Amino acid sequence: MAVEVEALSGCPLLAGLEQAELEHLAEQFREHVFPAGSPVIHEGERGARVLAFFIIAEGTASVLVGGERKATLGPGDYFGEIGLFHDQPRSATVTAESDLRCFALGAWDFRPFVEENPQVAWPIMQVMAQRLADNASS
Repeated sequence: MAVEVEALSGCPLLAGLEQAELEHLAEQFREHVFPAGSPVIHEGERGARVLAFFIIAEGTASVLVGGERKATLGPGDYFGEIGLFHDQPRSATVTAESDLRCFALGAWDFRPFVEENPQVAWPIMQVMAQRLADNASS
């Protein structure tokens, strides 16, 4: 099932997109459901999930780095954006705190989209730079 366009439009990472672009990108996302207590991604993990970006539609998730809680995420929050650009081990573990419904986009789908819609690249780079700066200072 593809993501609802409304879920994308509320994501700061995609704020620069027009409605038609959001509709096109929504077709690339896939729904994933994780029961409470289930890991979504693991710190250090490699593989297909590493190359995926997630937007939370329903529920909450915890973010742990080195076993230390760094954040709680909820509807509209996202994670995994670096995996869209760089194949490296995951930098955090994200676990469903409640039943969690997410939409995921693989890097193999995202790259052609950015190449066709370069205006989305700048907002994405700004958000990623801010997250990297936040992580460096914590």
